[in-house]
Amino acid sequence: MMGSQVAPAQLFYDFCLDDHVPDDHLLRRIDQFLDLESVRTELKPFYSTIGRRSIAPELMMRMLIIGYCMGIRSERRMAGGHL
Repeated sequence: MMGSQVAPAQLFYDFCLDDHVPDDHLLRRIDQFLDLESVRTELKPFYSTIGRRSIAPELMMRMLIIGYCMGIRSERRMAGGHL
């Protein structure tokens, strides 16, 4: 099943990513030019309707691009958020 990228509900903390990523950071520059809106529609026929939800395809693509740009070769390190 195709997963979706949804902002998590705020439960026990007050955290805003915008407060921690500088305006001139590489990730912000990448985000300006990266449009993945059509990815979900294009890939939908290739996903099963049963089983566990996957990582959202647009999120996976973003993670791969960031990993490449920042020299992160380990999926564990990428998923752990050690940027």
